[in-house]
Amino acid sequence: MAKKVLVSGCFDMLHSGHVEFFREASQYGDLYVSLGSDKTIFDLKGRTPVNSEHERTFMVKSVASVKEAFVSRGSGILDFEAEIRTLEPDYFVVNADGHTPDKRDLCQGLGVEYVILERKPFPGLEPRSTTQLRQRDYMPYRIDLAGGWLDQPYVSTHYPGSVITISLEPTLDFNERSGMASSTRRAAIDMWGTKIPPGNYEKQAKILFCYDNPPGTKVVSGSQDAIGLVFPGLAKAYYNGDYWPTKIEHVMDESLLRFVEKSIYLVSLGPRYMDYDVLANTIFNRDLARNLAVAAEGCWDAIHRQDVVAFGSTLRKGFEAQVAMFPNMKNERVDALIDEYRNIALGWKLSGAGGGGYLVLVADRPVPGAVRITVRDGSV
Repeated sequence: MAKKVLVSGCFDMLHSGHVEFFREASQYGDLYVSLGSDKTIFDLKGRTPVNSEHERTFMVKSVASVKEAFVSRGSGILDFEAEIRTLEPDYFVVNADGHTPDKRDLCQGLGVEYVILERKPFPGLEPRSTTQLRQRDYMPYRIDLAGGWLDQPYVSTHYPGSVITISLEPTLDFNERSGMASSTRRAAIDMWGTKIPPGNYEKQAKILFCYDNPPGTKVVSGSQDAIGLVFPGLAKAYYNGDYWPTKIEHVMDESLLRFVEKSIYLVSLGPRYMDYDVLANTIFNRDLARNLAVAAEGCWDAIHRQDVVAFGSTLRKGFEAQVAMFPNMKNERVDALIDEYRNIALGWKLSGAGGGGYLVLVADRPVPGAVRITVRDGSV
């Protein structure tokens, strides 16, 4: 009897990349495809699919390598859990950018072999993604590499310091609520469409910050979000007790951008839970804020020296300084994932406010199952 293979995903706007993924997965046995419902896709990506769940099911069923397709009954990253328990497949297959520890752990608990494929096009065809086909969306994402939280006055009033951000090309649909400035990115799209207009970077970032935080906003998004999106390449914003930095250093040196791009790997934890409260149990004082600021300066120096070991070390020290002030950023799930990569990576942190999102790793060698980034260099 043939082995059974399960894959899950959105598979909106079916393209050659999807078909090649199905073809590769079907090499392991009869292929079953569990499609995310329209509601699940909206919850994870902050947008509705172009094609409804009924249309997507019809199209996927029509692919020659697919034996059966159906809509998952669950929600979230593990929306296929009921289906995998019922189907009892021999294999569960993901692309590298679809890998999460929760998926792997579920499969291990059920005795299902977990397979990670590298995303690659069929020979002779160009790489394709739904992000590319949905529209020419040039709106970037961002990662705060060091100093995160110093853009909030209740931190930088204790000790001033810098937040280092890097702007990313939208090569992936990064999950909502994952610390990639996705809510500020939605505000930017609402105001500007799919591309940041030309103009003075700091002025544009101020406009976006104000649009994202209109009068009466109770929880103010940090200005590092707007700065990280608008400024291509690397930005270092210095905060001294206010929401807007007193100065911004901007770096577009090609060798430095490629160094950061080459050194960073992302492992998805899935979006943070809806009731997640990072501000509970916080501790603020001068020494803790100073540790965060010092780590950020060390990270900036390491990047300029292109010292990957120091880059990893200062990234980790910055994360430890964050957790000392915001203990809810880290939990047993995050600790277990860090332990898994401790002997591979030189340093680590969580994207944004933690509680989910991405484990950001610095490494000097390839990290299995991790996603690569493309740094935005301002050419588009």
